[in-house]
Amino acid sequence: MMQRILPPLSIGRRRLAVSRWDILAGLLALGLLVFFVVTGSKLSQPLVEMQSAPLSLDAWHLPGYAARTSLRMLVALGLSLLFTFTFATLAAKNRLAGMVLIPILDVLQSVPILGFISVTALFFMSIAPGRVLGVEFAAIFAIFTSQAWNMTFSFYQSLRTVPTELIEASRNFQLSGWARFWRLEVPFAMPTLIWNMMMSMSGGWFFVVASEAIAVGNTNIRLPGVGSYIALAIDQRNLPAIGWAIGTMLVVILIYDQVLFKPLVAWADRFRFDQQPSINPPKSWVLTALRRSHLIDWLSQPFALALRWSFRLRLTRSKAAATSQRYEGGRHALADRLFYALIAVVGLAVFMWALPWLISRIGFHDIWYTVLLGFATMCRVFILIALASVIWVPIGVWVGLRPEFARLVQPVAQFLAAFPANLLFPIAVSVIVALQLNPDIWLSPLMILGTQWYILFNVIAGAAAIPDEMRDAGINFQVRGWLWWRKIALPAVFPFYVTGAITASGGSWNAAIVAELVNWGDTKLQARGLGAYIAEATSTGDMHHVILGIAVMSIFVLLINRIFWRPLYWYAERKFRLTT
Repeated sequence: MMQRILPPLSIGRRRLAVSRWDILAGLLALGLLVFFVVTGSKLSQPLVEMQSAPLSLDAWHLPGYAARTSLRMLVALGLSLLFTFTFATLAAKNRLAGMVLIPILDVLQSVPILGFISVTALFFMSIAPGRVLGVEFAAIFAIFTSQAWNMTFSFYQSLRTVPTELIEASRNFQLSGWARFWRLEVPFAMPTLIWNMMMSMSGGWFFVVASEAIAVGNTNIRLPGVGSYIALAIDQRNLPAIGWAIGTMLVVILIYDQVLFKPLVAWADRFRFDQQPSINPPKSWVLTALRRSHLIDWLSQPFALALRWSFRLRLTRSKAAATSQRYEGGRHALADRLFYALIAVVGLAVFMWALPWLISRIGFHDIWYTVLLGFATMCRVFILIALASVIWVPIGVWVGLRPEFARLVQPVAQFLAAFPANLLFPIAVSVIVALQLNPDIWLSPLMILGTQWYILFNVIAGAAAIPDEMRDAGINFQVRGWLWWRKIALPAVFPFYVTGAITASGGSWNAAIVAELVNWGDTKLQARGLGAYIAEATSTGDMHHVILGIAVMSIFVLLINRIFWRPLYWYAERKFRLTT
């Protein structure tokens, strides 16, 4: 009798026993909790207390600075993900909402980060007056603006290109709108979204100097962080300190890669739109620990049950009636015209309301001069995007078709994408001054330094999403050379490339503020362009000219997107929608 009872008891003991995976997962969870508690505890200190302890270039302070910067970027990434799921979904599923939200997204992407800081810094500081928390809000919002637009465009593009057979399957299974979103649309978009999350994180690093060293007119606050450390090192022309900052960035990016992004990439591999499993699926020791830990299973079980229960709710029309109506615009011409007329009236009213304030300090000459500067920046952006496309599209396809190589390239590309242009100021200034080069030409590469990677990451994601059966068909039919590029590779990556190019174009306009006006100690180089105009007006606190520069830049980006990029986007959506 005892022998019959012992095996079940032994099995129960084994289940209750703490495994090495439970210990590892527990240590990870505890480390994350300690990180949030210790780093977050400093957010409530008085602002005077922070200003009384000025920043130091001592390398021993860098770990603490890196923790503060990492927390800001992680919070901004979470807010960007929430914004992506709501904004992009509404724009993709509601035709009238999409008519407004996508142009708004174009405008928001075109507004430079200094523009957001100029307008919002004092507002966020008023939320928690006299506390560091208000300035932290301003910095997190600035980082959010460098992350959210790329992720939103990526998710929107995925929602617009969900294969029709998957949509039909969701109707046949009578999924509610909520269940269809989490069981079909989010999984389909997840592989591409994760690549763009990595790119957005790198974009946050690129603008971390502007977000942590807030200088608007008489307001000059430097939050403890890697970005403000870099700004101080540039002011003091301290090359060793810049070297320490680069090393710290590399360590933090590698930690993010191991603890956050590699587990996400390995987890998202299960959602590849493919009838065959990956030959060499990506692996992550963090994901393995979380999957094999009974502790994590026990903690996550209530959330999983709640999510499965929510799938039974039907808050929308049955059988995905809303989905069947998406992307149809031809039969609603009259409604569209009325809608556009309403938007035009509202826009005109806002313009007339703001006009007296603008013209009090701005004349026609200022407007014309700003437009000419906009054309100069536009030429730089077009040339740089074209060069980046010629270089990175073939490389991205080659890397995306080789998952084992893509996993090696991923952290390197993240680090290069995160490399702030400010760190190259010593080299750029020294070379341009020594060789007496033209700043209008040789400062331009700094604009594409961080944004070219949007093209590479999106093309890699597009190439990795090519189904294995499509590749096998190309091999079986002996499709090679230019024919293979024209029939398989380019059609497959074209929607992803357009998404990356749109974001890279908007990001290049944004980066012009950093690249067209370069300071290294007392040496200052300026290229004629709209970015330098906005940067100079921001440093002097001239809000009239700041708003004029932002408005002109937004109009330029919006017109370019409407005339050039959007038609390409719609063509990619109609012509190269993935079906099986």
